[in-house]
Amino acid sequence: MASGWPEFIESQLLLPETRGKRYLGLMLKKRVALGVKLGLPKGQAARLARLTTPERVQDFIDAIPVNFEVGGDTCLSVAEALRQRRAHCIESAFIAACAFWINGRPPLLMDLQAKDDTDHVVAVFRHGKCWGAISKSNHVWLRWRDPIYRSLRELAMSYFHEYATGPRKTLATYSIAFDLRRLKPEQWISNKEQCWDVANILDATRHYKLITHAQRKRLRPRDKMEMKANDILVKKAPNRRAHLEY
Repeated sequence: MASGWPEFIESQLLLPETRGKRYLGLMLKKRVALGVKLGLPKGQAARLARLTTPERVQDFIDAIPVNFEVGGDTCLSVAEALRQRRAHCIESAFIAACAFWINGRPPLLMDLQAKDDTDHVVAVFRHGKCWGAISKSNHVWLRWRDPIYRSLRELAMSYFHEYATGPRKTLATYSIAFDLRRLKPEQWISNKEQCWDVANILDATRHYKLITHAQRKRLRPRDKMEMKANDILVKKAPNRRAHLEY
């Protein structure tokens, strides 16, 4: 028997366990390296690299304080939102999409447009043949969606009843799934300025109507209980000048 053979046998017996730990460590390093390559500081890249499932991404997004835009309208990049520790819907969607990209999923966003109301942006993902969404909202309505929807239209319709201003249901259109890899990472990941150009590109992508004009005329206004439920907030706005739509 050649010298060193017992040591080799012993190492092979231990290989499955040690290989698992080494493999996970190597994959984490690769994900962090990708995040850094995309323009994130190493610490931020490491945080997103650990968000290996959509559920973990949503938990992370939920933990970020709401951006009430007290100092004025913002459209912060991933790096800036994480640095400032605040985010609203599109900023959270950027973060979720970046986490998806780092962890091997396509960074996809869907824009929801409303009639005489504020747009809402979600990061979408697929599990099997079905769609789900990562979403941040200060209200109880426009939040996480499980991956059970067979199309983007079904997913968008899941937001329809609660997407409202006062008694009016306002959701009108939804966009295609926009792949942020079509843009330069410095436009939305590492940008130190506002990312309004990305918001405008998303706004200009192809959108589809959810209901007809005749159907909209027949919509029943929300009742008093629904209106009351709308007062449930994650966090109260710090002052009257803060934006309340999220």
